[in-house]
Amino acid sequence: MRRGTNLGRLGDFNQAVILESIRRAPDGISRVELAGSTGLSPQTISNVVRRLLDDGIVREDRTIVSGPGKPRTVLELEGNRLVSIGIHLDPSVLSFVAMNLRGEVLRERSIEVPNLEVASETVQLMANTVKELIAEIRVPKKHIVGVGIAVPGPVNVEEGVVLNPPLLDGWADVELVNPLRKLLRLQVIIEKDTIASAVGELWQSKEEKADDFVFVYCGHGFGAGIVINGEVHHGASNNAGEIGHYSTGYKSIKCEECGADDCLAAGTSYEFISQKAQERGLDLPTYEILGPEQRAEGINRLTELALEGNAVAKEIVTETMVMVGEVAGQLANSLDIREVVFGGPQWVKVNELVADDVDAAIQRRFALRAVHEIESRTSKLGGNVGAVGGACVVMDASLSPKATALLLR
Repeated sequence: MRRGTNLGRLGDFNQAVILESIRRAPDGISRVELAGSTGLSPQTISNVVRRLLDDGIVREDRTIVSGPGKPRTVLELEGNRLVSIGIHLDPSVLSFVAMNLRGEVLRERSIEVPNLEVASETVQLMANTVKELIAEIRVPKKHIVGVGIAVPGPVNVEEGVVLNPPLLDGWADVELVNPLRKLLRLQVIIEKDTIASAVGELWQSKEEKADDFVFVYCGHGFGAGIVINGEVHHGASNNAGEIGHYSTGYKSIKCEECGADDCLAAGTSYEFISQKAQERGLDLPTYEILGPEQRAEGINRLTELALEGNAVAKEIVTETMVMVGEVAGQLANSLDIREVVFGGPQWVKVNELVADDVDAAIQRRFALRAVHEIESRTSKLGGNVGAVGGACVVMDASLSPKATALLLR
């Protein structure tokens, strides 16, 4: 059943619509152009713009003359007036960014192969690093919109809890949001990292409405962020995009979770990769106890060898990433999308080695090629896409227009 409209929230919604139009105009936009892009009346535009000017979020930059009549004043964002912090918890790297309203990264920091064994210590490390970033950018705390944490799934977004990520041993039912909120005294939002990455890719886009696409996150694990009709798909429990147990079409080892021997999780596991390396005479680290830190060290060593030109390492890296391409092609079939975007810390390292082979796997799997083409590309957001996504999640939740906000509860 449809719910009614809460007209009391209409002013906030209109303000979000106008702010979004200004944000997506890199060269600025006039009040007249805002009326055209938003469909709102000149009076509403004038009232909202005045509020944004008074709050210091928007500034009047310059005047332009286009034909007869009064010159038009161009409105632009006051970029550093609002700043968000993004954190990404990946088993192989802990990343942080401070991002302004324009989507510009002001500061970034990464901790490679972090010690994640004690969750409470990791939370304290997160809080300390965020405080350092805020001090470095010299932005008053009242202008910090909040902190967005991107984490491996599954996650309980409502409770702010990391449930039991398969590659983060000891992180079952770990509460993140409330402890960080108390330590930082800021708004804190948690989001699955693949969904956050898709939000970041969409939010940073300068197009008014992005096409449908899948964002394939490549870090210590692999997952997908799904964008349909310009909206990020979250799923019933905010855990959409789990692709670890899709069949790759290649036999590997038996997966302890799903029981199959051809799923992506098994085929890209360090257990299988190190086994292949040993069989082919490549010396990779071995461990009696294999945890997140050890897996990250092993994969990083394989990547280093591949980038140094070791033929066996390059072969194994390529085989591993081709499996990801096989799954991406299947996902493209299911969703009928035109574009696959790859990103994440691991992709940034290896994309020049594997991009052509991964694209070939997607093309091979894509069944709708007679109807339309499928393209793949690398995200422009870099290796810190998860952290950038976390920062964008906060901005998006606070500032972007949401039609659901108008519905009666």
